[in-house]
Amino acid sequence: MGGFGELETVVMDRLWNREGTTSVRELFEDLRLDREIAYTTVMSTMDNLHRKGWLSRKRQGKAFLYWPTLTREQHSARLMRDALDDGGNPSLVLSHFLEQISDEESAALRATLARLNDTEDAG
Repeated sequence: MGGFGELETVVMDRLWNREGTTSVRELFEDLRLDREIAYTTVMSTMDNLHRKGWLSRKRQGKAFLYWPTLTREQHSARLMRDALDDGGNPSLVLSHFLEQISDEESAALRATLARLNDTEDAG
């Protein structure tokens, strides 16, 4: 699956920070505050992200409204899954990952695993 290109990353970040749907014009106006960019570049990037399955859209009048198909967290989890699948020995990848996380992250991981185990036991 891989990550996004530079502009795709900026676009997705802005869309994840918004609620609901966003038009190309709205995102263009937002991006224009920080960088020199053409409307057609924003439109092409959002269309490309839609074709790749990262954005959904619906027509409103002559324009489209866009929204992400995954939350930022779901996307991050998918990247982690890809790294685990593509990183060689999954047990070693997990071991190296666990060596790098903080005590707080380790506690959160244990709590999540416990919650998931409780859900499996109840079902």
